[in-house]
Amino acid sequence: MHAYRSHTCAALNKAHVGETVRLSGWVHRVRDHGGVLFIDLRDHYGITQILCDGDSPAFDALEKVRAEWVIRVDGRVKARDAALVNPKIPTGEIEVYATEVEVLGAAEELPLPVFGDTEYPEETRLTYRFLDLRRETMHQNMMLRSNVVRWLRNAMWDQGFTEFQTPIITASSPEGARDFLVPSRLHPGKFYALPQAPQQFKQLIQVAGFDRYFQIAPCFRDEDPRADRSPTDFYQLDIEMSFVTQEDVFAAVQPVLQGLFEIFGKGRKVYSDWPRIAYRDALKWYGSDKPDLRNPIRMQDVSEHFRGSGFAIFAKLLEQEGNEVRAIPAPKGPSGEPVGRKFCDRMNAFAQQQGLPGMGYIFWREVEDGSGMEAAGPLAKNIGPERTEAIRLQLGLEKGDAAFFLGGKPEAFEGIAGKARNVIGEELGLTEKDCFRFAWIVDFPMYERTDEGKIDFSHNPFSMPQGGLEALNGDPLKVLAYQYDLACNGYEVISGGIRNHKPEIMYKAFELAGYPASEVDKRFGGMVKAFKYGAPPHGGCAAGIDRLVMLLADTQNIREVIMFPMNQRAEDLLMGAPSEPTLQQLRELHLRVVPKDS
Repeated sequence: MHAYRSHTCAALNKAHVGETVRLSGWVHRVRDHGGVLFIDLRDHYGITQILCDGDSPAFDALEKVRAEWVIRVDGRVKARDAALVNPKIPTGEIEVYATEVEVLGAAEELPLPVFGDTEYPEETRLTYRFLDLRRETMHQNMMLRSNVVRWLRNAMWDQGFTEFQTPIITASSPEGARDFLVPSRLHPGKFYALPQAPQQFKQLIQVAGFDRYFQIAPCFRDEDPRADRSPTDFYQLDIEMSFVTQEDVFAAVQPVLQGLFEIFGKGRKVYSDWPRIAYRDALKWYGSDKPDLRNPIRMQDVSEHFRGSGFAIFAKLLEQEGNEVRAIPAPKGPSGEPVGRKFCDRMNAFAQQQGLPGMGYIFWREVEDGSGMEAAGPLAKNIGPERTEAIRLQLGLEKGDAAFFLGGKPEAFEGIAGKARNVIGEELGLTEKDCFRFAWIVDFPMYERTDEGKIDFSHNPFSMPQGGLEALNGDPLKVLAYQYDLACNGYEVISGGIRNHKPEIMYKAFELAGYPASEVDKRFGGMVKAFKYGAPPHGGCAAGIDRLVMLLADTQNIREVIMFPMNQRAEDLLMGAPSEPTLQQLRELHLRVVPKDS
């Protein structure tokens, strides 16, 4: 017999009754029934119940074991009584009567339990991540992640893509986040960078003539942490294709993502209609460039109904160029319960908590004498019945429905309006559950104005401007890029674009963002040089593996689907990173640490 096991803890069934077997694993749970011990033995594959009584030579040894000890058990397979069968596990029809036990690894008192779903502080969980990962939910999440990566890899090969690996130690590149720099020992004073993405290399692969590339790529960005983003490193499904338009990229990606969510979505509905929404419309309708389309609410511009109205606040706002008034429709939910004043006041308070003065509202109710419908609320009194009726008709609302209003410069209130839209959809029961809705967000602006008033790239600097070189000769803030994102249930899961493969357009594009040709040659010399020797039109995208698994696992915290994540302060509590270098290391790298100003 094997030194440690003849079977795994998920392999035994009624066909093995009477056999002598050997199992090894962790003590998941111990139950002492007065002279009869029941132990759930767990390994990577499952759980088997071990039975032992005073007649067994293994009894004294088994009495000493505790939760999470690693043991080897020899014994005979017995059928459970019909009343004791556990249909929830593959081994639920049998148990193993222990005849011999060996302790392979004793465990100290646990800093957090493995059995059960007790929640513990994240700091404790990450400090003892190896214990946290033994918990059933975490184990399932990690297996889900592994299976997702394997499935994606196979799907890409099936689509005619070829997998290539790109360098991890490379040069700094502007990808919209801070680089992690790596000092060079051989070249004192110079630094490598960890790649924020394989962007330049995957484009060079296309120039080299490898038509359809993909990679499960590690990416490194020194970012402020968020619940849905790792602060240091993450993995993405990286894709690039030659001789393609935007539509070709969409056609290649949709069957892969559609299939992934259908297979791993646990029966949740996956909508196959992936609408194309212009960036400007996404902000206008949903207050976000990653809208959650499970919520059917679409915001609308209702400025004309308030221009010159009796509601002075909005009327005066609209006298200034660039200001708008937008409405968030709030139709009554499936319950049919009217949206009343209490809900409206609660949403007004929500807006105030988000830093706005509040949200105006109108709700439509039955007239007291039953003769019809009337508009109610402070706004309705100020603008009168004719305007409120025009608003109701534009928004398609009925008796029992309401609408909320925000005014000013859209960029100042769109984000909060988007959050309010989500809250309204959830609280009124309008947001669909147990489904995935995707949408391509297209026509991103090429440039944006920074807080300092400068022009800079708004997204990927390597995207092709719509209209080519001619478009760059006008107002930069009006230039649209062949840049696109894929949103799913309120999260960005893919970002990509058709690339700028012409040197003259690239020089001009970077010039508008404040990069002279000399700087472009210095920072992107390899790619510019390659484009001068025959570059095909090409484009692609990247899908965040961590975020895809987060959605499939139905969690809102990305650390729940990463094996060894950093905490919210970008610290590895288990391994002790970041750590202070030794003096010898600093000397070899010709570096000196300057104390932080107090």
